Amino acid sequence: MKNSFIIFVSLLCLSLGTTLQAQRTNSDFRQNATFGIRAGFNYSNVWDESGQDFSADAKVGFAGGAFLALPIGEVLGIQPEILISQKGFQGSGTLLGSSYSFSRTTTYIDIPIQLQVKPSDAFTVLAGPHYSYLMSEKNVYTLGPNSYEQSQQFDNDNIRKNIFGFIIGGDVYLQQIVISGRLGWDLQTNNGDGTSTTPRYKNQWLQLTLGFRF
Repeated sequence: MKNSFIIFVSLLCLSLGTTLQAQRTNSDFRQNATFGIRAGFNYSNVWDESGQDFSADAKVGFAGGAFLALPIGEVLGIQPEILISQKGFQGSGTLLGSSYSFSRTTTYIDIPIQLQVKPSDAFTVLAGPHYSYLMSEKNVYTLGPNSYEQSQQFDNDNIRKNIFGFIIGGDVYLQQIVISGRLGWDLQTNNGDGTSTTPRYKNQWLQLTLGFRF
């Protein structure tokens, strides 16, 4: 994810520089309550992983939804959002003495509640807690000689539905167009009661979206 972070920061800085140099004709939005929609993609992987020889690679998934910007004066504000967010990874390891590989796609309802810091009408920094509710999980796996026993282990996992995390990022405004970047981390593992023998992990993701504010 280090390379993803560098790409994220570079794109954000480039967008900010372009915006600050552009000729702006609209009024300052910072003290107005605004509603908007945004859509794009997540580039997700896992961190704090544990399991027998478990390793993972990143996946790309959809991200999109709505946001509401509520000002607390000119410089500060609160921005709640509700998003449909696909996360996941491609993993491999050993389970019950046999190797396996699989691809996991998880679809969440994400609800970040972010503090806004607005140094200008063109740019906002955001950070805050993040709640995720797991709607669905899809696994495609290739299993070893103990395939039936391994598939039972995956299918019978007690997966956590409610996960709390943290998110940080920024919004760049080109009049009513919004370019958004986020970095997020789960603070809880996917494992519900601690008894799972399949890999335990926490999601992390880079999110890039394009939106429109009303």
